[in-house]
Amino acid sequence: MTVTVLGVRHHGPGSARAVRAALAELDPDLVLVEGPPEGDSALVHVGALTPPVALTAYAVDEPRDAAFWPLAEFSPEWQALLHGRAAGVPTRFIDLPFGHDLALRRRDAETDSDEDTGEADEDTAEADEDTGEADEDTVPELVADPLGWLAFAAGHDDPERFWEDLVEHRRPASTPTAGAGGRSPGLELFAAVAEAMAALRDPDHQPGPAASRGAHARREDLREAHMRLAIRAASTGADAAARVAVLCGAWHVPALTGRTGRTTVAADRELLRGIRPVRTTTTWVPWTHALLSADSGYGAGVTSPGWYHHLWTAPDQVGARWVARVAALLRAADLPASTASVVETVRLAEALAAVRERAVPGLTELTDAVLAGLCAGDPVPLAVVREQLVIGDVVGAVGPDVPTVPLAADVARTQKRLRLAPTPVEKPLRLDLRRELDRERSALLHRLRLLDVDWGIPTATSSTGTFAEGWTLAWQPTFALALVVAARHGATVEDAAGDVVAERTRAAPDLAAITGLFEQVVLADLPAALEAVRAGLEQRAATTGDVAHLMLALAPLARVHRYGDVRGTDTGLVVGLTTSLMTRICAGLPAACASLDDDAADAMVAAVDTADTAFGLVADPEHVARWHAAVGVAATTAGGNPLVAGRCTRILSDAGRLTPAAVATRLARALSAAGGAPADAAHWLAGFLGRSGAVLARDPAMLSLVDTWLAGLDGDAFTVVLAPLRRTFAAFAGPERRLIGERVRSGLPRPTAEPPGGAVTDPADTTSPGGSPATARPPTGAIPPGDGPAWDPARVAIVLPTLAALLGPDSAAPARAEKEHTDA
Repeated sequence: MTVTVLGVRHHGPGSARAVRAALAELDPDLVLVEGPPEGDSALVHVGALTPPVALTAYAVDEPRDAAFWPLAEFSPEWQALLHGRAAGVPTRFIDLPFGHDLALRRRDAETDSDEDTGEADEDTAEADEDTGEADEDTVPELVADPLGWLAFAAGHDDPERFWEDLVEHRRPASTPTAGAGGRSPGLELFAAVAEAMAALRDPDHQPGPAASRGAHARREDLREAHMRLAIRAASTGADAAARVAVLCGAWHVPALTGRTGRTTVAADRELLRGIRPVRTTTTWVPWTHALLSADSGYGAGVTSPGWYHHLWTAPDQVGARWVARVAALLRAADLPASTASVVETVRLAEALAAVRERAVPGLTELTDAVLAGLCAGDPVPLAVVREQLVIGDVVGAVGPDVPTVPLAADVARTQKRLRLAPTPVEKPLRLDLRRELDRERSALLHRLRLLDVDWGIPTATSSTGTFAEGWTLAWQPTFALALVVAARHGATVEDAAGDVVAERTRAAPDLAAITGLFEQVVLADLPAALEAVRAGLEQRAATTGDVAHLMLALAPLARVHRYGDVRGTDTGLVVGLTTSLMTRICAGLPAACASLDDDAADAMVAAVDTADTAFGLVADPEHVARWHAAVGVAATTAGGNPLVAGRCTRILSDAGRLTPAAVATRLARALSAAGGAPADAAHWLAGFLGRSGAVLARDPAMLSLVDTWLAGLDGDAFTVVLAPLRRTFAAFAGPERRLIGERVRSGLPRPTAEPPGGAVTDPADTTSPGGSPATARPPTGAIPPGDGPAWDPARVAIVLPTLAALLGPDSAAPARAEKEHTDA
């Protein structure tokens, strides 16, 4: 009986090529692979998989507790699984079961929680002290980055390049020859890797027993103990295999071969004693190269999966074929990439490799050469190359016979029926809700969003109608797990979304949350859930007296009116509630706007804007008139916050309820020195302007009022108003700011006592608080009407001779005439 341990780098094409050659030479009776033993039952579906795929395991009691083990075509583990299937050799996973690992994680989480609340007992506290404090030894660093240490020892500053030169760029010779000890070059590679890892894991370099090391190192001890027990079980007993091949991460090889010290079966069992595993289940899900580029699964994600896939699939001339692919990509984007440039780029990459003492050009040399030879030094096209080639857009697939939850099967059927293929590449989608097919597509996307599956993200459309919807679609493999989590709510998308709505309605913290949910139900076309949400709305609205909450709650209900017309939703369910909310808002708005501090005023302004939009959507003339009347009272209420007063004035102005003269009068009064403190004036102006400077850009007289007010402030007052005004003007669009600046530079008309546009027509502006006729007071620094510029004859007489000398003799007569006019 022989056991051969092959240490690999996960997702490494050189390791995968060496594994395939080694397994063909060893011809084992049993193949053991590092992976969760729960996945053994899923290995029967290997033939129905197209990598990249991921084996996923999740807890039965809480599917959110899950993990993924991704496999690409160039992953050594995948090649081992293919060898076992092709040769008819049993293949099993031997890593620490996910149920054990999850049980340990939950136990650690409970321990941390007890420690945070001060309820942990003394033994737990000691355990936390042992595992929670990071030692300043090298063991955690070695476990996290053994390749980095090897590269450092070899004098390399880049672990990726070091490993690629040694392993990933290796290609088997056409006629393999035996190396030292009669071993093939493939087995020689694994022997060298084992020797290097044994040197890194020399027991003399370890800080002490496992109990005194970090939590990560202790978990590695548990994993290796379970793998040793699995290897012993496979190589002993009546069913023992004669030739066993073990595939694992290179770091674990010394621990599985006894190079770090011999351990007994009893010692390994003692390490695993007391763990009560969590019940789990497994399945396969599609994966992508983009997800392989990040740390995931074993924590062994690679930075360039597209490049590694190229290394795996290119039969020869790796660099030349890569540059040819780059050139084809650039040409497809209408960028120049001539054949001569391709040849020179390949030569440059080879020269760079020679200068950097590399046997063949790697990705670093090829990228530098492409940047210089094909991109002309421009990093923008190089970013496209990285996204589409270095990382890649390859998507895996699983066969229809692979087990999945009923909800996921219903989603797949619906996607096929609606002709919406799930792809990881972002794809825009425009829906016309007047078409039945597009309404069903919209309903599916909205239902999935209720299930936390954001396959589609709503986007703005160029249409001004209510029949158009814009989406950006991008299917992520992790959505498969989200569907597993949501499967407890129902077997179909409609049933699951309805159950989620009912659950969220019961747990909604306020009225606005329920109304937002009501809108989602309408968009998702869930008539069964609509009645339940309506009942929750009426119950919560009857007990809510906060006007701001009522205004925020009104907006989703108003939007239901608009979408209901197109989708065929029965909006009669919300008419009564909408009417009730609007009545209560109009009655309570003036009182709600009184005695507000700055933070409350900000929130009230946002609520008022939301409600104003909602009243406009409902478009009921009677309610709109009541709303504007309530806003008018709030704008002039004594003791009101100036920010709210300014915003209410702007709403009345935009609605045509105030004439330009009345608006200018209110602005002049707010900015007047007698009107209050400069800070109040700044807040009133900020509320009036909002996030748009159009009113100043199109009305020079109003801009002049603001300009004159600012020019008349002293230093201290200007410092006070600077911050709120900067925030306000910063929110203006660039063209608006530019137009305002041009108007100021070209000169502004001087403000007069009576604003442009005629007499004041707003009743609130025709009388003073005491009931007597009010006169608009110009801002501080304004020049009284009828007064011309104040000429100083003595100073003019000094300037005239100089002007006459500069302009010549012909200018003397005009100068004398001007002097006579000045004297007169």
